[in-house]
Amino acid sequence: MNRKLIRPDLAEVKEQLHGTAKMYRQRKPIPPEQTSAESFYYLKQMSNKTRMVILLKDGEEIRGTIEWYDKSALKVHRASEPNILLLKDNIKYMYKENEDKGLDED
Repeated sequence: MNRKLIRPDLAEVKEQLHGTAKMYRQRKPIPPEQTSAESFYYLKQMSNKTRMVILLKDGEEIRGTIEWYDKSALKVHRASEPNILLLKDNIKYMYKENEDKGLDED
């Protein structure tokens, strides 16, 4: 009786190895454009009518409450001056008005 050794084809083995390697090399999904943290912050400040200080890139300081926002702008209500629409690109940073009491003036 003649026995024949059954061996897999080397090309098939290579394909199987490369197929599993490709599965492990897949890239991570791209993170979402927006995390909703910004929306949560603005909604909280709007609902509490928190007085905010907004410092613009040119050094101007705007004080008031945020009335509404969208992807590129904020509308700020000011008591003693007209309301203003600020483009977010022009904002350097912002903070709550009651937090500036601890800041030292230069």
